[in-house]
Amino acid sequence: MAASNKPAPETGGALVVERQAQRVKPPAMYQVVLLNDNFTPMEFVVVVIQQYFNKDRETATQIMLKVHQDGRGVCGVYTRDIAATKVEQVIGAARQAGHPLQCVMEAI
Repeated sequence: MAASNKPAPETGGALVVERQAQRVKPPAMYQVVLLNDNFTPMEFVVVVIQQYFNKDRETATQIMLKVHQDGRGVCGVYTRDIAATKVEQVIGAARQAGHPLQCVMEAI
C-alpha cells in the first residue's frame, strides 16, 4: 500500500498519513501453440501434449487433430515465464526424438 502525506488543517498543519490501495495489473498471458509439419508423428504430438501440458489422452488427441487440420493448435495459456519454459521443453523433447515439431508462444 502506498501512503500519501497531506497536512491536516484541523490538526494545526500536522501531517496525516492516508493509505491508498495500489492497483496491480494481472500478468500478461501467453498461449503456447504447436505448429503443424509433415514429419512429426501424430502419436508423438499426443504424448508431448499429455506430458508437458497435463492433458488427458482424449484432449491431447483433439489438440493434435486441430494442429494437423488447421496448422496450429493451442495447448495452454500461461504467464510469460511458464509459457517460455513449456516452449523450450517441447522443442527439446522434439529435437531429442529427431522431430522438427515447432512450438511458439504468443501474447494474448
